[in-house]
Amino acid sequence: MEQTTENRTRALDCRRALEALRNGVPNGEAVRMLGCNQPQADARFAELLAQAADRENPPPSALGMLVSGDFGSGKSHLLTHLERQAIEAGFVCSKVAVSKETPLYDLGKVFKSAVDNGRMPFRSGRLIEELGQRLRPQSQEYAAFFVWANDAEASGVSPMFPASLLVHERSKDLELNNEIESFWAGERILVSDVKKGLRQIGQLQSYAFRAPKAAELPPQRLRFFVELVKAAGYKGWVVLLDEIELIGQYSLLQRGRSYAEIARWLGQSVGHSYPGLVTVGAVTVDFAAAVISADGKKKDRDYVEPKLAERYSDLISNAETGMRLLEGNALPLKPLADTDVRRTLETLRSVYGDAYAWPAPLLQERARGAGYQQRMRYNVRAAINEWDLLRLYPDAQPETESDEFHPGYEENPDLERESGDGADEQAERE
Repeated sequence: MEQTTENRTRALDCRRALEALRNGVPNGEAVRMLGCNQPQADARFAELLAQAADRENPPPSALGMLVSGDFGSGKSHLLTHLERQAIEAGFVCSKVAVSKETPLYDLGKVFKSAVDNGRMPFRSGRLIEELGQRLRPQSQEYAAFFVWANDAEASGVSPMFPASLLVHERSKDLELNNEIESFWAGERILVSDVKKGLRQIGQLQSYAFRAPKAAELPPQRLRFFVELVKAAGYKGWVVLLDEIELIGQYSLLQRGRSYAEIARWLGQSVGHSYPGLVTVGAVTVDFAAAVISADGKKKDRDYVEPKLAERYSDLISNAETGMRLLEGNALPLKPLADTDVRRTLETLRSVYGDAYAWPAPLLQERARGAGYQQRMRYNVRAAINEWDLLRLYPDAQPETESDEFHPGYEENPDLERESGDGADEQAERE
């Protein structure tokens, strides 16, 4: 019976992995089973984690790296692999795919998505609630956090943040504490509710504050949240940004703001400091040449600065930094060798066999070149599709036909609308 249970569990895990691979979005189980053959990225990421976790010589700001590769070359697979590495190393980790709902130029939306999708070691609940439960006022980590938050010059956050922290520590009002945690995670809260909490614990006179300006909230939340993660006993916060190339479909102004955000997340932004934050961003290998270069189609190197000067002149320097990072600092993924493909497909054959208790046959090797047929995504999905057909129709002679996908950088009308300069982030009212 025990063996049968183990086999059933293994079969279920394998089916989940295969379903994710069928959809081209590898989950943690699939990545664990297939492994990840990107030693350079692994080594660089391990260095960043070690630096971020160093409490004796902490980094002055966020740390980060960019990785680049063709569509289907394994960028998302790598990020999922790094997510597992980060969690095993004692970090909180969040994976965010740049999309219409999470436009890179809008820090408030990206931050909220990162918190909502965060994972932590040995816990599976909602991230912000789990962090709130792990705060221990008697611990050294919490004491340092409390002192930092109350030092306006050192922290740079509104007094509303340390005030809400004190209420969260001392109040017995569970509903109010939930509202405070949601505020830390990017939701709205009334200033009057925080002051009501201060009144309940006899500390109203200790804090005088008004609602922070809408544009000031997202960077303050990010700064506060990184310290909150460390106060809860974790080594830091890792954020994985996938599909950065989508910004090529933004308007020129949105692209300029996005470049400035890349500088922020990678720790290269002037005027912002987030020690304990580690960011890895994935982008297509031709993005910089097609969108940023003066020789490309959009020539952002020439046009971003004058466009930002019209409304966001303070972002010009950071946008220039972000473009420079995308042009010259992305680590290219290791090209796949035939041996890598064979090894992966042999592992996948075993996974498929365990999933369906069916002896998946060896498949005829297909001719591969430097194009899309060499990419792991093509080979994996083609193999799974052929095994599906052979399992259901044993006499079938499947042949896989496919077309190469080229990511487009044409501006998308659905993404044209500006975000309102953070108006959606106005969280507090008097």
